[in-house]
Amino acid sequence: MSRELSEMYRSLAADADARELGVPDVLRHQADRRARLRAAGSTLAVALVVVGVAVGTQVVAPQSATVPSPAGTPTPSAPPSASPSPSVTGGSASPPVSPTTPGRSPGTTATSPGVTGAAQPRTPTSIPDRAFFRLAAANQIGIAPEFRDLEVLPNLCGARYSSEAAIVQRRTRNVVYKLPQNPGEGYVPDGTYTHSITIYRAGRADDLLDELRRAVRDCPQQERPGDNAPVLSRQRLLTDTRYGDESVLFEVRSPGQDINGDPTGVEDVRLIRAIRVGDVVTILWEQGWENTSSQRAQVDADSVRAAAAVKVWLG
Repeated sequence: MSRELSEMYRSLAADADARELGVPDVLRHQADRRARLRAAGSTLAVALVVVGVAVGTQVVAPQSATVPSPAGTPTPSAPPSASPSPSVTGGSASPPVSPTTPGRSPGTTATSPGVTGAAQPRTPTSIPDRAFFRLAAANQIGIAPEFRDLEVLPNLCGARYSSEAAIVQRRTRNVVYKLPQNPGEGYVPDGTYTHSITIYRAGRADDLLDELRRAVRDCPQQERPGDNAPVLSRQRLLTDTRYGDESVLFEVRSPGQDINGDPTGVEDVRLIRAIRVGDVVTILWEQGWENTSSQRAQVDADSVRAAAAVKVWLG
């Protein structure tokens, strides 16, 4: 053995003799503590690896956001459910939600607060002078209309009108006129009207027009007094353009007579038009002048003016 090696063994032995060896219990306690530390370190390392993998997954593959479909691409709809699905907790199924507004039946339309339908006109109780039309300047002959208590319709085989019981007020007047092409003031008139306006109770004015149509149909002809002897007159409804809310036009034809009561060989034609505007009826009964006949164009023009005057009055 070399001298250097012998010196190393002696030094090691001296150093070992100088140190105190631990007892067995202490050595076992230290070994167990080292083992627990190694186990905890392994668990922590595994946890760190799992977290690192999760974070890395999020970085490499982030959660995709919802991207809207291109325009024109149909969106698939969920298939209709045959019955309500039960709740997750196992309770009874929730009732379906009604698409209608609470308190309103399906199919009805919601009404905005404060919005109402158009106000219906109030039924008047009196008839002012302004409710009557004024003749056009070309028809005036210098004789002012005169309010009188007159029959508003010709006799139609003794017809009676139950709507008369619903009258609120009636006013009648006599109107003298001339045709536009004839001379004016100081000359003989071309015709006269019995012009009436009648207010009926709400909803009853149209009864008069229905009754009038029926009366004309039920009286196609009748005898009426003539100057010297009774004459046979014929009545019929005429096709009419509607005036006001509705209107009825009919004619009465009879053999013409001159001022002496002798036949002229020409029929005498009278036109009568009833016009309803709301609960008001205005009637123009053209009665001529000295055996003249009614001119449809003139009666039509004055009917327009009469209906317009009532509308303006009623507002």
